Amino acid sequence: MQDDPYTNLNTAFEVAEKYLDIPKMLDPDEIVNSAKPDERSIMTYVSSYYHAFSGAQQAETAASRICKVLGVNQENERLMDEYEKLASDLLEWIKKKKPWLEDRSLSEDTLPAAQGKMDEFRGYRRGEKPPKIEQKGRLETNFNTLQTRLRLNNRPAFMPTEGKMIGDINKAWKGLETAERGFEEWLLSEMRRLERLDHLAKKFRLKCQIHEDWSSGKVEMLQELDYKSLSLHEIKALRRKHEAFQSDLAAHQDRVEQIAAIAQELNDLEYPQIAEVNTRCQVICDQWDTLGALTVKRSQALDDAETVLDRIDKLHLEFAIKAAPFYNWMDGAREDLGDMFIVHSVEEIQELMDAHEKFKKTLPDAQSEYDSIVQLANEVVQIGNQYDIKCALQNPYTALKVQDITSKWADLNNLVPERDEALNRETYKQQSHEQLRLQFANKANVIGPWIAKQMEAITAVTMSGSGTLEDQHHYMVQYDSAVNQFKPNIDELEVISQRVQEAMIFENRHTEFTMETIRVGWEQLLTAIQRNISEIDNQILTRDSKGITEEQLKEFRASFQHFDKNHSLKLEPFEFRCCLMSLGYAVKEDDKAQDPEFNRIMLICDPNGTGYITFQAFLDFVTSEVTDTDTAEQVMTSFKVLAGNKPYITADELRRELPPDQAEYCIARMAAYTGEDAVPGALDYMSFSTALYGESDL
Repeated sequence: MQDDPYTNLNTAFEVAEKYLDIPKMLDPDEIVNSAKPDERSIMTYVSSYYHAFSGAQQAETAASRICKVLGVNQENERLMDEYEKLASDLLEWIKKKKPWLEDRSLSEDTLPAAQGKMDEFRGYRRGEKPPKIEQKGRLETNFNTLQTRLRLNNRPAFMPTEGKMIGDINKAWKGLETAERGFEEWLLSEMRRLERLDHLAKKFRLKCQIHEDWSSGKVEMLQELDYKSLSLHEIKALRRKHEAFQSDLAAHQDRVEQIAAIAQELNDLEYPQIAEVNTRCQVICDQWDTLGALTVKRSQALDDAETVLDRIDKLHLEFAIKAAPFYNWMDGAREDLGDMFIVHSVEEIQELMDAHEKFKKTLPDAQSEYDSIVQLANEVVQIGNQYDIKCALQNPYTALKVQDITSKWADLNNLVPERDEALNRETYKQQSHEQLRLQFANKANVIGPWIAKQMEAITAVTMSGSGTLEDQHHYMVQYDSAVNQFKPNIDELEVISQRVQEAMIFENRHTEFTMETIRVGWEQLLTAIQRNISEIDNQILTRDSKGITEEQLKEFRASFQHFDKNHSLKLEPFEFRCCLMSLGYAVKEDDKAQDPEFNRIMLICDPNGTGYITFQAFLDFVTSEVTDTDTAEQVMTSFKVLAGNKPYITADELRRELPPDQAEYCIARMAAYTGEDAVPGALDYMSFSTALYGESDL
């Protein structure tokens, strides 16, 4: 081939005409056979090559620019779709959970049902909620990253679907946490109420049983007319007996009032079996009124008797005087020894122990009183046997018998060690509870300040701005690692907290921290770390994409922090106005006057109308003033080069100049060109370019 100039020239001319659109302007015969070819013709033909290759280089540059713009747009659309999906999933989950947390009903009004509900709530707190917290953090990170990318690439701010803004997510999340707190408070209150109900119901039944035992047969006794057929001596004796009964009746007044008070409290607490309680209480109260009326009536009848106090047996009288109060005292002591108790601290059980010890110190005196009463009864028997007076064995002044006193005294002495054992068991239980309180407090008093210290350290790193952004990012990653390594301490505290709740411990004077405050602080710490890492990543992206130096970043941060008086990492509109004035921007000093320039800057820095300016938004604005970014006009110019200066472009030209995926992306989104010079398949690249930058609909 090299030895055949004619063939080589023909091949070159054909390739140029076919692939470079350069017409054949020379004849190979003239060049080969002529001793001196026409130099002007050759120069003209060679210049055609120069122009062809120059156009190809421009097309390559234009294609590269379009690829970059389209790649950014495709990634932004992917992030938008991902945000919408995450927001929808999270809002749907919150919507599903709130009705359950707002439900204030139990399957049945019992303590086990309430405890089952609490177990279900703990399962939700530990297993179901933590992944959603992580999803919420990822959602905020994606939103901030997307907004930063859009600002850096001169795109309009992303506006999520209505109801899916970050503010909407936070509002829904806050509503969920409010529902959680309300649910937990209600459940703990319900458990206290049910526990109290159970205690009161048992106490009510015990007191009713004691009173019913005492009142059994009293109405019939008061309705007897036996005094009408008795002798004078027997009437006098019957009067003494009735006086003793009146003393006994007065002693029982307090017990009846206690029964009524307990019944009223059960009504106030909505006891499920309140109908039975009210019926029983009403029967007792009605019977008590009847006893009072009958007692008055019988007293009047005995007063009408003409004779009293003719012959009296001093031993019987003394026995009656001593026995009735002593018997009532034993009733009260027996009731106190068998009384149900509920305590929540070592101090409370110690008070019961002290009261019991005080009671036991009275037993020697009671023993002496008992011995004297028994001695009186024994003397009556001795006298009756000695003189063979059978009626002397019957005490006319009281229905009490020495056997009743002896039996109840033995019962009382048996109850004392039982009370000792019950109090000792409760003491051990409360000591165990106190150990749980101390265990929780010791752990919480370490974790709470540790979380606060980490929050202060993170704030210090953010506010100081010392070191490079990479250094700050490294610090934050280290904090994140340290926090994650600390997580087992939180889990351990959760286990202790569960044991505290299962033990029905409601107060802890050893610490100001609760599990709820620890959880909130822990979640805020995790959120703060992730938010700071995200903000630093965005600042690095801003710095690298806009070519600003670390010194410039520090200068911008110093200006921002100077006007951030409360160190909230946000500028209020007035603070932002002062900051702009310090940087030389032409805004008005009076924040009440109409200021179009300030309003324009606010719209750029706060497109969502939050009412404050973050450091990232401030940084994007001040850097956008000194750096260059792609524009819709530049993209249109690049498309025009690819189209050969035509107002439209074809699918073949796009596929020839762009990578396959981006060419198909353009073809799928470009509208058809409708100009008079349109050809079949012509596409409108101008409207497409403006749509990329939010100046029209894509």
